[in-house]
Amino acid sequence: MLDTKIPPPVVAIAAAIAMWALARTAPASGANDGLRLFATSLGALLGLAFVAAGYLALRRAKTTANPVKPESVSALVTSGVYRLTRNPMYVSLVLLLLAYGTYLWSLPALLGPIAFVAYITRFQIIPEEQVLEGRFGNEFVEYRRRVRRWI
Repeated sequence: MLDTKIPPPVVAIAAAIAMWALARTAPASGANDGLRLFATSLGALLGLAFVAAGYLALRRAKTTANPVKPESVSALVTSGVYRLTRNPMYVSLVLLLLAYGTYLWSLPALLGPIAFVAYITRFQIIPEEQVLEGRFGNEFVEYRRRVRRWI
């Protein structure tokens, strides 16, 4: 059972709002706009690639992508992007938050992705992993040993 039922995208939106507020306290310094746009675009594209790859892998396995109902998972997906990270959907949200932080170009705004990782790890990932271990036993334990939680 999850410790919270707040969908991770909602947590990411809350982090983005906090990032915006923090960025207003320390306005953007003189950044090269071209570099800033490139880094923002790259982070956003990587984030979108991770979410798409994760979602497609889950869909191919005919299992749920609903993060608030991990108990309804029907397959342990360990292929595709799941060979790189156990949590590509959450990695995608972190990459999108980092892209937004780059866009804001404010050091205090980088607290948003850090807070997101801490919150999601404690209230979403750890409970999900407990469900997966209960459902898939040694198969999940071996997968967890081989593949990192984040990257």
